Amino acid sequence: MILMLCGTSDARELALRIREAGHEVLATVVTDNAARSLEEAGIAVRVGRLTAPEMAELIRGRRMEAVVDASHPFAEEAHRNAMAAAKEAGVPYIRYERENVSFEGQGSVIYVDDYAQAAEAAAAKRGVIMLTTGSKTLQIFAEKLLPLPDTRLVARMLPRKDNMEKCEELGIEQKNIVAMQGPFSKELNKALYSQFGVTLMITKESGKVGAVDEKLEAAMEMGIETIVIGRPQIEFGTMFSDYAGVVGQLDEWLRPQQR
Repeated sequence: MILMLCGTSDARELALRIREAGHEVLATVVTDNAARSLEEAGIAVRVGRLTAPEMAELIRGRRMEAVVDASHPFAEEAHRNAMAAAKEAGVPYIRYERENVSFEGQGSVIYVDDYAQAAEAAAAKRGVIMLTTGSKTLQIFAEKLLPLPDTRLVARMLPRKDNMEKCEELGIEQKNIVAMQGPFSKELNKALYSQFGVTLMITKESGKVGAVDEKLEAAMEMGIETIVIGRPQIEFGTMFSDYAGVVGQLDEWLRPQQR
């Protein structure tokens, strides 16, 4: 059995490919919504965050043969926990990560290393700022940008109750919340930028499947400046950006054991 961390839309397809190759899969996800998508495809799912020791215990208890980490590119804690758990349990670890989409040097695109740098850069520019980085780090931007004059912070995030409560706690008004589930087309991005009169957009480099290119292309075509937060720099070891690579590596590692 393979333990698979699923945190992106393409993780579901990868789980299906791994199962089709003859490997049993147990997916672990954070939300019930993500679990439903996998369950509908017939993939066994465990919901809830796991610490490294908890994950190692699960690997040993279920006699897992490998860990496939297909969590979100910015799920740094999940990556480190998965690598530590695999090492502790004595099983191989594979990282699947969607390819980078770089727009550096094109239009008014600024790349920064982290959320704090993004907030600092946005504070220097001001204007109407659309934040598309989710709710987890919303506080960093709210504390930096909300007190500024001539600045409006528009937060775009998933339509979940906890997200709305977080916005209320941080002082983000309802009129400045876009609660929708993506990915968004370039046309819809343009419509939202136009509706709010956006002058600056902030996003994460989550890859093509994460619809970063649609956000950026829409912004560039409209002359809107963009701040892109680069991915965390982690040494994963065995890593692939394609499904076939992951499946092939699993076959290479596990087939001899199954003969």
